[in-house]
Amino acid sequence: MSNDVAIRVEGLSKAYRIGLAEQRHETLMGAAISCLRSPISNFRNLRKLSRFEDVEAKSQEHSGKRQPIDSLASSPSPPDANPASSPSPLASSPSDVIWALRDISFEVKHGEVLGIIGRNGAGKSTLLKILSRITEPTSGRAMLYGRVASLLEVGTGFHPDLTGRENVYLNGTILGMRKREVDARFDEIVDFSGVEKFIDTPVKRYSSGMRVRLAFSVAAHLEPEILIIDEVLAVGDIEFQKKCLGKMEDVASQGRTVLFVSHNMEAVVTLCHQGIVLKDGEVAFSDRALEAVQFYQTRNANPGRNSKHLHVIWAGQAKNGDNTTAIEKVEVLTLDGQPKPVLQTWDTVRFRIHYRVEKDVASGSVVFELRDNRDARLMVMDSGLGIPLKSGHHSVDCVVRRLPLSAGEYFVGAGLAVSNSGWLWRNANLGPITVNGRDVFEIGRPPVSSRTLLAVPHEWAVCS
Repeated sequence: MSNDVAIRVEGLSKAYRIGLAEQRHETLMGAAISCLRSPISNFRNLRKLSRFEDVEAKSQEHSGKRQPIDSLASSPSPPDANPASSPSPLASSPSDVIWALRDISFEVKHGEVLGIIGRNGAGKSTLLKILSRITEPTSGRAMLYGRVASLLEVGTGFHPDLTGRENVYLNGTILGMRKREVDARFDEIVDFSGVEKFIDTPVKRYSSGMRVRLAFSVAAHLEPEILIIDEVLAVGDIEFQKKCLGKMEDVASQGRTVLFVSHNMEAVVTLCHQGIVLKDGEVAFSDRALEAVQFYQTRNANPGRNSKHLHVIWAGQAKNGDNTTAIEKVEVLTLDGQPKPVLQTWDTVRFRIHYRVEKDVASGSVVFELRDNRDARLMVMDSGLGIPLKSGHHSVDCVVRRLPLSAGEYFVGAGLAVSNSGWLWRNANLGPITVNGRDVFEIGRPPVSSRTLLAVPHEWAVCS
């Protein structure tokens, strides 16, 4: 077993009891008997909230051996023996039991940044709470080798009646720091958080943004070996999010281990080395961060659409017999005309535009445009007079070689125009496209839209 493992998770599962609708009785006698039995049934339900003997018994019966329960260990170095992983829970669980996690297993090496992504309810926060020792697993175990700092919710570990200064020391103590260690970093923590004016004000008077600023600053500056962060950056403003991402890059470059849960795919691609996609409490995919993000976006970005049509940005709702001038569909294709549901910086892309025209337009053209999330126009491509608009249904391709967009979300617009006369038909927001990052400049990180919207090919040369 390698000694460079920081986190080892083996067969981790977590079950919760949920409330069920009470049984309704159709007769007065049935209701009276139920009322008499209520104290006993309520007591049994109370015991079942924290006990899973029925679920564990089924799992052990299925596996034929004893299953390790609620094992969570931490030590300065990994053991030499590889303990057996626990069997997966049975799919046939009682109706009042839901599995937030099912048989999760993975390893994170020292100095590695792991991104954990998935839809709401996939089990991301439950996993981090188990790793942070806030809750216990139902089965399996997790081993962490090093001091852990967690930032799971806004203001976690803060006492509302204490001042910001007092909470910094309290939070530092919770994270295992000595007072002199907090003293040495106190000014840096406060300066980074930007709440120095209110540092002696009770935290209960802080906004949620101020709380997360201070909480993140404490967690990031106290130098834990393992840093666990769960989607807290969404609370802060854009300026503070950029500061946090920069700080996390510094933390990762210092060789510390980071577990990062976020719905910001741009941040995951930028910060993380590896990625795990969770779906319904199980690991659906595990690979490099970029591949994990592509897997997630391809299968989950448009859950209501058929996976075979993810390359279709927009399709108009034309009525039967409707021959009015309009754009009917916009597709994203590869250069050889195959569907392309996933885009990356500097990909060669074929945007296919299907349209219909009521009557010939001698000086018409097809216009295709891309905008950022602030509705600023980034690229406009006009077919010009080389493609006259003729009556009937037609399609044209706009080929973009080395798509110069950084990682991020953009919006597609298109229209049918008449030179010097205006628009015959136009929609500036037909739908979004997501561009995944690629290290096109070979500098160790992909260009992202928070730093630059356009990744323009260029060269550097030393003059003197």
